[in-house]
Amino acid sequence: MSEPRPVLFVGSVPLKDEEAVFRAFADHVGECAHRYPDGETGERINWIRWQRHIFDDNPALELEDASVALPGYKDTLKRPFFKLRPGAKDINFKPLGFAAQAAKSFSTFSKLKAGGAIPSSTRFQVSIPTVLAILSGFVVVEDRAKVEPALEAAMEREVDRLVASIPPDQLSIQWDVCHEIVGIDGGYELHFGNVLSNAVERVRRQVEFVPADVEVGIHLCYGDPGHKHIIEPKDTRTCVAFSNALCTAAKRLVDWIHMPIPRGWLSESYYAPLADLRLPAGTELYLGLVHYTDGIEGTRKRINLASRFLKSFGLATECGLGRRDPATIPKLLDIHRSATTA
Repeated sequence: MSEPRPVLFVGSVPLKDEEAVFRAFADHVGECAHRYPDGETGERINWIRWQRHIFDDNPALELEDASVALPGYKDTLKRPFFKLRPGAKDINFKPLGFAAQAAKSFSTFSKLKAGGAIPSSTRFQVSIPTVLAILSGFVVVEDRAKVEPALEAAMEREVDRLVASIPPDQLSIQWDVCHEIVGIDGGYELHFGNVLSNAVERVRRQVEFVPADVEVGIHLCYGDPGHKHIIEPKDTRTCVAFSNALCTAAKRLVDWIHMPIPRGWLSESYYAPLADLRLPAGTELYLGLVHYTDGIEGTRKRINLASRFLKSFGLATECGLGRRDPATIPKLLDIHRSATTA
């Protein structure tokens, strides 16, 4: 391999604040990562849970159950679920908050970049859960089809606010695609049939919310509740099928796709479907095969296996780092850096 493999940071990082996250990336990985997210620190660390604010005070919705334990989720977090109020007709959502948070973090990012702490070529990455994730995470399945159009419209407005507040040549937007992938493999109840095609269509629309002069990427995920998958993938087949279908359907370039690679995938059979991947020119692929537990040795093994089916790909972890002990972050970032030349 002539050039180092690039690095992608998926999203959450359990450090103090966005400045600590940006500095950690810069100090340990530097220019190897083309984009830096802000770590989704503070109340955002548990992915979608901070979005409860758009449901609590919504006049069209009411709380059905404040403490639902979801089957298949390997954690003890109780989740609230909402339903439509009787007679509710007009469903609207206030600003979701992603744009406001991004503007705050970008201010810190810009100052650090201007001072030379962040490499000049690095973009600011905003990671956003898909509409299906928020919908499925807060609304009872019987009402999801009725609520979905309003939530999708709110997400489109949110993206409009986001791209209006950050220069396009500085911005990358990542869609976190989890419930779709888990649903395709039968691990989560969705409110629609023909799951692959309907999931692709939903994500396609959200990809096209993003203007062509702003980068857009996809993080495919099997979840991380309790630091474990919602359902264990059998191999890379579902991720390959979804990626091929999405890139064919989208009217704009998908700049990158990230696929999770479990730690125990140490035989060729898991990676063989990657030979069927058909990404367009200009779409980067990142494989989430970096794992703290077996370090650089295990990461090299997974790189070698994937390399039997792919000519080039970048490196990442399977998911965000939010459920990890903060003390492990420096070593994990160093594994990324070492693996770029593995």
